[in-house]
Amino acid sequence: MLIEYDNKEFFTSKDLALSVIGGKWKIPIIFHLLESKVLRLSEFEKRLPDVNQRMLIRQLRELENDQIIERVVYPVVPPKVEYRLTEIGQSLDKVVYAICEWGDEFLDFISKK
Repeated sequence: MLIEYDNKEFFTSKDLALSVIGGKWKIPIIFHLLESKVLRLSEFEKRLPDVNQRMLIRQLRELENDQIIERVVYPVVPPKVEYRLTEIGQSLDKVVYAICEWGDEFLDFISKK
C-alpha cells in the first residue's frame, strides 16, 4: 500500500512516522513540551542551547505542519507566540520516553567499555 502525505510517498506507516518525528531536534522539542506543556521560542533556546534559531524555527514549523504541535500567536506588542502539543502530539509520550530510557541504557552500555 502506497501512502501519500505532504507531496511525498511512503511505503509503510512506519516510514511516515519516521518522516514526521525524524530529525535531530524534533524528539527533544516534543520531550520538552511533554514536560512543560507550553513553551515560547526563547524557552526552547534555553533548553536546547546547541540548536541555532533558524533550525529550531524550521523544526517547529515542520511539527506544526504535521499537526504535532500548535502555535498560538497572541495579538500583543511585541508578539507573544507559544507552542504546545496537539492531542496527536501528546500521544507520542510513550515513544519519546521510551527513546529517553533507551538512551540511558545505551549510555550505561558504552560507559562499561
